[in-house]
Amino acid sequence: MIRVLLFLAAVTALAFGAVWLADRPGDIAVTWLGYRVETSVMVGIAALIAFVVAVILVWSILRAIVKAPAAFAARRLDRRARKAYKAISQGIVAIGAGDALSARRFANEAQRLAPKEPLALLLGAQAAQLGGNPADAERTFRAMAAREDTKLLGLHGLFIEAQRSDNAAAARAFAEDAAKAAPNLAWAAEAVLQYRCAAGDWTGALAALERNMRSGLVAKDTYKRQRAVLLTGRALSGEVDAEMSKALVTEALKLSPGLVPAAALAGRLLTESGQARKAAKVVEAAYAINPHPDLVETYAGIFPNESNRDRLGRIRGLAKLAPNHPESAMAVARAAIDAQEFATARSSLAPMLTMPTQRMASMMAELEEKEGGDVGRSREWMRRALQATRDPTWTADGLVSAKWMPASPISGRIDAFEWRIPIADLAPQGPVIEHDQGRAAPAASVTAAPAKPAAKPAAEAAPASPADRAAAAKPVSEVPPRKAEAEPPIPLPPPGKTDGPVIDASPPPVVETPTPRAGRAGRRPPSGATPVPEPRPEAKSAAKPESRSEPKVEAKPDSRTEAKAAENVIVLPQPPDIPAPDFVPPSDGPPDVEAAKDEKPPEPVKQERKLFFR
Repeated sequence: MIRVLLFLAAVTALAFGAVWLADRPGDIAVTWLGYRVETSVMVGIAALIAFVVAVILVWSILRAIVKAPAAFAARRLDRRARKAYKAISQGIVAIGAGDALSARRFANEAQRLAPKEPLALLLGAQAAQLGGNPADAERTFRAMAAREDTKLLGLHGLFIEAQRSDNAAAARAFAEDAAKAAPNLAWAAEAVLQYRCAAGDWTGALAALERNMRSGLVAKDTYKRQRAVLLTGRALSGEVDAEMSKALVTEALKLSPGLVPAAALAGRLLTESGQARKAAKVVEAAYAINPHPDLVETYAGIFPNESNRDRLGRIRGLAKLAPNHPESAMAVARAAIDAQEFATARSSLAPMLTMPTQRMASMMAELEEKEGGDVGRSREWMRRALQATRDPTWTADGLVSAKWMPASPISGRIDAFEWRIPIADLAPQGPVIEHDQGRAAPAASVTAAPAKPAAKPAAEAAPASPADRAAAAKPVSEVPPRKAEAEPPIPLPPPGKTDGPVIDASPPPVVETPTPRAGRAGRRPPSGATPVPEPRPEAKSAAKPESRSEPKVEAKPDSRTEAKAAENVIVLPQPPDIPAPDFVPPSDGPPDVEAAKDEKPPEPVKQERKLFFR
């Protein structure tokens, strides 16, 4: 609206001026070089305006001609910059999407259009990392580290590549350079501190911690705790003498009174220097904050010449500083066992025996053995110790250590060790061992019975004797118990061949066997059925009919079984060398083989067992 008003005001002023000049006409005369030019005022003003416009136009043309090369170069650079910016944007998007090929293509284009652009170098390095080319990435980061404006970025990239290739020395060197160039750089300061701790350079680690504190990278509470840990690590390293170690741990306890390793070391050093009471106060102050078995061990050894009962009294006083802690109960129980106060030890451990740890179960095993000599209960507690949850121990980064260390040997992180139960051992592991008698053995412990040898062929089998046949005919109730396994049957003589004369008997006897096989297919007869013998052909017969219900008598080579069977059996008079208890029914002539196949076997007639048995 203001611009419209200004435009209207300007137009009004020009119109007013033109009208004013028209109302007041006049002449203008110009004499120059013998020429005289006369005109009106209005024409003169118009000519002046045209002249000014012409001068301005000519000047603009000349100026554009002079600046045309520079303008062309600037426009060309601007176009390249826009293309490079577009390539960088698309390359970053491709990296975010995980498209390594597109990221590499856009990175090449960006470096071609803007080779000195920091973002183009960074895009090339990230594309190389995404594509799995660490050599190209390292080369790009070195080029960036050589430049002043991208030095820190290049050092960070080189540090990451060195860590990926497990080159700790190179990674530490890059971190040191970055920390020297920029002391307030957080990643470099933390890396330098960790690498110095991992190398055991406690003096250098303390200097790095002080620099981090001055740069504002560490909180005050964290600084105190880390300094106490580093001072304790230096005292434990053995690089200084006893007096210096005592001074270091004393300062560490002032910064962190509950630091168990510092308190334990201070107690030992003060005890060695003859300051037993001061050592006891230091240990008691630390135990009240953080009960620990190392403090109990140090406290128990402050007065080495005292009796076990006196030591038990002092341990009871220490346990009162943390009355509900398991370490207090185990400390009292340990001292009571040493003092032969078994009732005190048992009452101290009793509240925790519902879920005992390995140390508690082992202590109970020792108590059972020393108090009453009960080896059985002692072994039962040792069995429970094998299955119980592990006690707390020093762990850091998945590493379980028997002693405390100031920094993790894996990552170099300060104060990484914690006194806790390892995560993998929260649940009982390992095989469960049972000592109770009468309990079924596991399936894996059952040993299969050896297989019986295969039966001999018919040509190698010996003929059955009368005692063997009698033993085979004995009822099941009188046969000695045997394993329920398949026994090889006694082969019958081949058709048309006999080893002795055939006895005619009417009716044929019934032979019962415990587990007979029926037929060539090896099928068993139904339960309760009595095998029926098949009529046997006479001597010199050409063929013998087959029968599916023909029993096969089993030979028992056991001499004791034969003797027992012979005592209980009355053997009928029969010719010697009879191969099997098979009988042939009376007939007037040679049997008809074809008719025998179609005929049903005669119904068996059971005889009283008094005929064969007493």
